[in-house]
Amino acid sequence: MSNFDVAVSGYAETPLSRARVDKGEKKFSIEYYYAWALNLLLEQTGLRLEDLRGQGVGVTGSAYPRAEIWSAEVIQNLGLEPKLLVRADHGGANGASLLVSGALAIHAGYVDHFLIIGADTPMNIVGEGALTWRYELDYLMPVGMMGPNSMAAMMMRRQMHEYGYKPEHYGKISVSQRENASKNPNAYFKTPLKMEEYLASPLISDPLKMLDICPFVNGGFALLLSRKKTAEKITDKPVRVAGFGSWHNLDASKTIKDVTTTGLKVAVKQAFESSGTKISQIDLINVYDDYTPVVLMQLEDAGVCGKGEAGKFLDQTDITYRGNTPINTGGGLLSYGQAGMAGGLHHLVEAVRQMRGEAGERQVKGLRYALVTALGALEHGGTFINNYAVIFGGE
Repeated sequence: MSNFDVAVSGYAETPLSRARVDKGEKKFSIEYYYAWALNLLLEQTGLRLEDLRGQGVGVTGSAYPRAEIWSAEVIQNLGLEPKLLVRADHGGANGASLLVSGALAIHAGYVDHFLIIGADTPMNIVGEGALTWRYELDYLMPVGMMGPNSMAAMMMRRQMHEYGYKPEHYGKISVSQRENASKNPNAYFKTPLKMEEYLASPLISDPLKMLDICPFVNGGFALLLSRKKTAEKITDKPVRVAGFGSWHNLDASKTIKDVTTTGLKVAVKQAFESSGTKISQIDLINVYDDYTPVVLMQLEDAGVCGKGEAGKFLDQTDITYRGNTPINTGGGLLSYGQAGMAGGLHHLVEAVRQMRGEAGERQVKGLRYALVTALGALEHGGTFINNYAVIFGGE
């Protein structure tokens, strides 16, 4: 893909909220967040809705129960008139999935622009949320397994047993990402965190602690992909999409899967091959982080360290924005907050912001390439079904 001519020409993220009206926060609708993100993007790029007419639009799904024609409802609300309309239902990988779809559509010459827009308001849900997986209802809940937290706890326990990881290794993720978030005015949780506080945080599903789990927030995001020459007319800071990879339902033929391994190991290989890069050239890594053990798994599967060596890597490495291997410089979902099914867009937006040199106090110096990973849909008896890797950078 050396001739891959797709770039990010604009990005936006709304302020976040936990809809705490008792603390003076406002409770906005999901439609409001979509419109807010789009308006911010148009303001940054100087484009009008008319400039996006007949182009592509990708819409994330939402945790809040929505109609099956949700993408059609969104573009109707926003006054968008695309030629290509894509909806993602890939969970945490929604944003990355839409980026791949949009980049391929531009590369194929079908559109010149592809707008990725996502918002979610999980803090607005009252009563029951969307229907969960059938296996969760039939096979997990009857024996006391309460959704993703219980499943992530089993992965974490397996990691600890298999590789000897200690609570402090997981705490290093939480503490470091909170330090990054303290320099991000858009992050929801910015109060510095000490290891002692992490270790003392309540158990949610043994061995998973409260500070191993990302908190929900309400918010919205937008990214505009454009043909590279077109992007250069919009901004003097286009961020090239150098390559990407994806893989779904790894080891589908196996009855028992390795729950400490993800399909990212396949997706990231594709991303490096398509971009002509290797892990030693990556200066920034934004890793999907709904849970701390998931971060360790992806560092291994991406080749940052060997399998079972994530603990040693974390012992020896500063992973804050100041370190040699900065990870989740915006705070990640653990401290920035997870805007439901749009949450994975945070990692993409933060990478673009960093590549443009617009990250303020947490700016990583001398950036050449950034790797963003995304996972979605915890599977029964495995890890994640949807796995993506995206590399930004290069000329």
